[in-house]
Amino acid sequence: MLDLTPEQKCRNAATTVVVGMSGGVDSSVAALVLREQGYRVLGLFMKNWEEKDEQGVCTSAAEFADVVRVCEKLDIPYYSVEFVQEYWDNVFTQFLAEYKAGFTPNPDVLCNREIKFNVFLKKAIELKADYLATGHYCQKGGAGGQLLVKGADPGKDQSYFVYTVTKEILSQVLFPIGHMQKPELRELARLHGLPTHDKKDSTGICFIGERNFKKFLGQYVAAQAGDFRNLDGKKVGRHTGAAYYTLGQRRGLGLGGEGERWFVVGKDIASNTVMVERGERHPALYCDYLTATELSWVAGVAPGPLPFRCKAKTRYRQADQECTITSVSDGRLHVEFSRPQRAVTPRQSVVFYDGAVCLGGALIERPGPSYHERKLALPHFAEE
Repeated sequence: MLDLTPEQKCRNAATTVVVGMSGGVDSSVAALVLREQGYRVLGLFMKNWEEKDEQGVCTSAAEFADVVRVCEKLDIPYYSVEFVQEYWDNVFTQFLAEYKAGFTPNPDVLCNREIKFNVFLKKAIELKADYLATGHYCQKGGAGGQLLVKGADPGKDQSYFVYTVTKEILSQVLFPIGHMQKPELRELARLHGLPTHDKKDSTGICFIGERNFKKFLGQYVAAQAGDFRNLDGKKVGRHTGAAYYTLGQRRGLGLGGEGERWFVVGKDIASNTVMVERGERHPALYCDYLTATELSWVAGVAPGPLPFRCKAKTRYRQADQECTITSVSDGRLHVEFSRPQRAVTPRQSVVFYDGAVCLGGALIERPGPSYHERKLALPHFAEE
């Protein structure tokens, strides 16, 4: 926790911060840190999903109960707001449309853009907040805090999911735990007696939680069995619905036989075919450039001048990859990588970095032709 002088804490007392509280340990400690720094803190819980989980438990009710327990422990006021319709209209509907079209969307990016740093931020301002704080593992940097910076814990950094924020939004947002390591955060929660100190990290779909994914998605996207085929067109098995599979996937295919493991290397939604090949380093999984759309830059403008060298991720938890943004025009950009990239997936995000600073990102429109399509040998340095 950052040490502040009594004078600094006294000044902070005039500042109201609404903390987005989810019922997890991260947002709990965010509220704790701000309270210890002298701010006037209010806890605000979002209800974005109404359906019960597979055990018949209303997840949002259980999470709000934890928010209440934490806020009472910290002696701060708390409120609950509902954005069920906004979440359905602006996040979940698009999520379903992407799956029906054969893509594998990332709802966390959309949820941050449309809910947390949009309607939720507006609600915080309605409550006369000077800032909205969240439990994201991100930081602010630069003059006036206009830079989005990676979280200090490399295993928890969430800037990949927050790249759509602008410098104007950053001026209204705080990330109180971005400087912390996760073990340090849990120990701080334990020392202060927070009831969420040993609560496991949430996973699954943003605001919906952990589910049997196929069963859950099957409620909204009609499953249609089809063929697994290799790139020569040979049928090698049957699948339960092309929407359930993504590029590079190995688990859950149900394919066996002698040889290396099978991996998804492509999908043809029109024929409901999932293409698979053996081997994690099959050339069909690798390309070395991509085009992307729906650009979003933290600074409001694309970095330059072009060509611009930086680093990028095409999926969360990927190591930063050296790349060059070679063109930005007509709402599209072209990115070339210094080494082949594995399983570049349309409609996932490519996010750009200059050191620890997140510059922004875009949605992948299409990967370049694979090494298999170009009949090229995969270079040895393709391994990450």
